[in-house]
Amino acid sequence: MSQEIRLVGAIAVRPAILALIPEFEAATGYTVAARWELNPIVKQQIEAGEPFDLVIINPNLVEALAVLGKLDPASQVPFGRIAMGVAAKAGRALPDLGTVAAFEHALKSAASIAYANEGTSGSYFIGLLERLGIAGEVKPKLVATSGGQTAAAVAHGEAELAVIPVSSILAAAPDVVLAGRFPSELQSYIDFAIGISAAARDAKAARVLSAFLTSAASDEVLAARGLERH
Repeated sequence: MSQEIRLVGAIAVRPAILALIPEFEAATGYTVAARWELNPIVKQQIEAGEPFDLVIINPNLVEALAVLGKLDPASQVPFGRIAMGVAAKAGRALPDLGTVAAFEHALKSAASIAYANEGTSGSYFIGLLERLGIAGEVKPKLVATSGGQTAAAVAHGEAELAVIPVSSILAAAPDVVLAGRFPSELQSYIDFAIGISAAARDAKAARVLSAFLTSAASDEVLAARGLERH
């Protein structure tokens, strides 16, 4: 058996999925060809006809693709969620993020803050600044980054802090460290779901991969990389 499964997923889940793929391939004989983009871009590419077998993106986007006939509606399953966090360069003093007031102070004190300008996390962060009433003070310090480059902006000294999903921060070690998660009152979890293409080359193989990724046996590996089950 050498059937290749074409997986397309959000950048935020990449570290967790890549950690599981070798075990899946060894156990099943299937191979996985994975491609990663920001959530909305994955949806746009699929809408434009990009071939795939299995997708992992935000649940609302999975649902939208099912409505469009791009996914098998019965294949939709929850995958997990990732908390929002703040990244800092390794070796630097870490800001206090333990309370809402401390979090606001850290943002206002930072010289520059990177965020993903097209992703789910970036949209939430911009809205949060408005909600907290600190947008006017913080927005001039923001460094907009393209897909997958937010943590790298901290590693390369282009930003003092970065606001991204915890999974992306953990994956950027050892150059970048997790300064902390958002305070519980401000935390927003980014949810992910799995869907299988209505035009999958091998729907059975895609279902085997979906079952593997959602099994309890995968929980520990996913948790270590910042992805929590519901």
